[in-house]
Amino acid sequence: MVSILIYEIMEKQTQTTEKRFSRMSRDIKRQPSEFKEKVIDLRRVTRVMAGGKRFKFRATVVIGNEKGSVGIGIAKGMDVMQAIDKAKTDAKKHLIALKLKGKTIPHEIEAKFSAAKVLIKPAKEGHGLKAGGSVRTVLLLVGVRDATAKCLGGTKNKLTNAMATIEALKKLK
Repeated sequence: MVSILIYEIMEKQTQTTEKRFSRMSRDIKRQPSEFKEKVIDLRRVTRVMAGGKRFKFRATVVIGNEKGSVGIGIAKGMDVMQAIDKAKTDAKKHLIALKLKGKTIPHEIEAKFSAAKVLIKPAKEGHGLKAGGSVRTVLLLVGVRDATAKCLGGTKNKLTNAMATIEALKKLK
């Protein structure tokens, strides 16, 4: 008799937790993110230990809402998906908000980050975005459609070029 009663109580608890978790997962699925994201760099990094080499993945992700907000996140994980998810949350923590002038920037800006140097110039409407690599990705995700950009630094590193673009966008008045 007692074992039947305990079994029924355990079964009810399991049903309530299943309902709660299914409701939570439904709520998570319903909320689409307002941000678009783009992985600009994915690398396998190694740490040498006593027993051998340990591999992790480093992801660099840019997120933006194409309305003036953009952020860059860098994170490491044991597999690619974990690294990308961590980088997305890091990018959300480092969001910056900008005031754009239509689909372009208000004035010419230049910035340096590490070895990367970036020059961004405004352009007339309909000119298009003339930029390459990670600079183009950052400008697209912030919402700039008409501008010209040039990487003046001596590095081809996507991460430092993207960070230099963010530094330049922070200088906007």
